[in-house]
Amino acid sequence: MGEHTTCVVIGGGPAGMMLGLLLARAGVAVTVLEKHGDFLRDFRGDTVHPSTLRLLDELGLGERFARLPQSRVDEVVFPLGDGRRIVVADFRRLRIPHPYVAMVPQWDLLNLLAEAGAEEPTFTLRMRTEVTGLIREDGRVRGVRYRGPDGGTGEILADLTVACDGRWSIARQQADLVPREFPVPIDAWWFRLPRDPADDPAGLTPRVGNGRFAVVIPREGYLQIAYIAAKGSDARLRARGVEAFRRDIAELGPRFADRVDAIASMDDVKHLDVRLNRLDRWHVDGLLCLGDAAHAMSPVGGVGINLAVQDAVAAATLLAGPLRRGGVTPAELAAVRARRLLPTVLTQRLQRLLHRNLVEPILRGRRAGPPEPVLAVLRRFPAISVVPARLVGVGVRPEHAPSFARRPPVAPPPGRTRP
Repeated sequence: MGEHTTCVVIGGGPAGMMLGLLLARAGVAVTVLEKHGDFLRDFRGDTVHPSTLRLLDELGLGERFARLPQSRVDEVVFPLGDGRRIVVADFRRLRIPHPYVAMVPQWDLLNLLAEAGAEEPTFTLRMRTEVTGLIREDGRVRGVRYRGPDGGTGEILADLTVACDGRWSIARQQADLVPREFPVPIDAWWFRLPRDPADDPAGLTPRVGNGRFAVVIPREGYLQIAYIAAKGSDARLRARGVEAFRRDIAELGPRFADRVDAIASMDDVKHLDVRLNRLDRWHVDGLLCLGDAAHAMSPVGGVGINLAVQDAVAAATLLAGPLRRGGVTPAELAAVRARRLLPTVLTQRLQRLLHRNLVEPILRGRRAGPPEPVLAVLRRFPAISVVPARLVGVGVRPEHAPSFARRPPVAPPPGRTRP
């Protein structure tokens, strides 16, 4: 006989773990299935924006989060090539509880959510459990089939299945939900360099030159670098070899020239196939897609993880009641998309605008930074840097924790071991 739960969540990423925690706090029986044995995967979305930091406060998790190893980004700056720099987004101008972006390894955030979920009697997290397919009956998704840690297979029946399994979602594919793809001119390659005490500890700084650029992200004890170049160039980049790649990085950032040997081989450089897409419909009867499974985002702005979390909050707010009462209707699932569509569409339009007017001109060697009229406005009115800071850090229609999920602040429980 198959197992049964009220809600089964596919994927233990930010959306899946947040949704599982919130539903469990509403008293809904929820099982999160994560195919890996831990959360330790490098170069996932590690930016936790002010809107998510406020949400963690509302959930009573702010103090726990503050104890995680992290660095803070106060501003986004562009070097002007003459030794000066201009602030494009200044998070310090935001009048909010957390006027900065926290840079935290995603596995630490996910472990925190897992620990908080484990305190709820209706929350179950099953690691090394890979969903292999959907169970469908009479045109409705009734649950999932899975492969467990020992290789054995099983089924979980559920009143609701939620796909939080990313941009290559197996659940989305099996439900015949096909996203609309938008053209993207870039791919990204992630790697680390040692951090020097003289490095800017609080600024996110692009380095531009010769048809490519890199974004330097200060992290606790090291620098995380995003190398941005034309889409489809991964094979050529790797064929040139690590020495050529080191030279590229040294040219983009001469102050890093004495550190590029830390890139031992091209295996240390992780390729991200950048996608920008969106489902027209986020659900079929019995199944809902959230986060990257519903809308893949460009890394521009680092907003993907935060939009996924916001999706989860909206879904929990709208669906906890119906799930407690015995199930959700297609109309109630459609209401989640209706609530989250505006911020999704506006964010993707902004990213496409930045691709077209900032990223592509840089990659084609026509410009080394933002358009001159934009720079002129920022020079004359530096306070306007609060606008991009709010768009990136807070976003459109940020979600607040529902009342059933709010808790007073608590310190980390003693002796808790990470999953």
